[in-house]
Amino acid sequence: MSKILVLGTGPAQADLIRTCKAKGWDVYAVSYRSGYIGEQFADHFDEINIVDEDAIKEYAQNNSIDYIYSTGSDIAMPTAFEVSEKLGLRAFCKPQTAVICNNKHLLRTELGNDFEGNVPFQCLTGKNQEIKIPYPFMIKPDDSQGQRGVFKVKDHDEYLSRFDESISFSRSKKIVIEQFISGEEFSVNTFSVNGKIVFSLISGRESWAEHSGGLIHKHYIPVQWKDDSELTDRVNSLVSRTLARLEINNGPAYFQIKITEDRKPYIIEVTPRLDGCHMWRLIKYSTGIDLMELTVNAIENKEIPENFSYNILPYETEFMCSAPGIAFSKADFELGNYEFLEWYYQDGDIVRRMNGYKEKCGYVIRRLS
Repeated sequence: MSKILVLGTGPAQADLIRTCKAKGWDVYAVSYRSGYIGEQFADHFDEINIVDEDAIKEYAQNNSIDYIYSTGSDIAMPTAFEVSEKLGLRAFCKPQTAVICNNKHLLRTELGNDFEGNVPFQCLTGKNQEIKIPYPFMIKPDDSQGQRGVFKVKDHDEYLSRFDESISFSRSKKIVIEQFISGEEFSVNTFSVNGKIVFSLISGRESWAEHSGGLIHKHYIPVQWKDDSELTDRVNSLVSRTLARLEINNGPAYFQIKITEDRKPYIIEVTPRLDGCHMWRLIKYSTGIDLMELTVNAIENKEIPENFSYNILPYETEFMCSAPGIAFSKADFELGNYEFLEWYYQDGDIVRRMNGYKEKCGYVIRRLS
């Protein structure tokens, strides 16, 4: 029986845990604290900080782990790839690739100023440093995740008021400011085998309008401009060039991209993993392609098809969100028609603070007309 160590036990990791359990694997899971949804599905759980590489390595050795992986967590991926490499276990990417994608300054620097589709940026450690990016711009913690501490600021006074909160989410105590790209934001999910993209799908995103940091409300397939072949080619070119530049040659990758009014795509984020919004399940409903199953097969080093044939059916994911710190109640939400539903909380549970504004409490997947 194969043994896998899953780093993290949140909703995104719960998907991976359940998939591995369905394959008959012995699933070990760790998190810095207990109480998250994935813990209940694992065979074994221990409280270990997933960024503590030495502790993860020792735990993996003591339990004769065959595979180490995670989904939906940028901070987990450097540990997963680094410890896997040290122990001679399978890893999709070089550890440094995961480090780069988990650090906004490193990512922008690695892509470079000459890279078409990179966003102009500046890295800062103090609020009184000279600002070289014109307003409005985005302010982001250098090494956080999940939209924590991400704000659009329109002028210097707003920048000063947001700086301390944003940098509080950064372990390195740095922030990155990026030129604000005005336009539609969307996602791309890819899967690669030995440097070849064998699957790529563009999907739409709808954020909560009242929050500037891009807090997700809905994902939908297909994207509204699906028949625009010229724009699709530009996006696919940007995705392909980015994967090659970052050496993401195997396994899944997730992109957030924006298109300007003059139809130029820009990289907002890219990461060598499945996303944290269960996009694999939405894609499975829409196309029949199961990226989670592909990922687990690739972890096991099984052969992955080089071509996929599928039709796209219109589906959306909608997240039920609530303010943190209040008691969760399913009765607070109107779900409408749906084909899939999952709650992260039980009635009466206190909603945890993640981004501090609208926290995901569950989601539905529904067919669109």
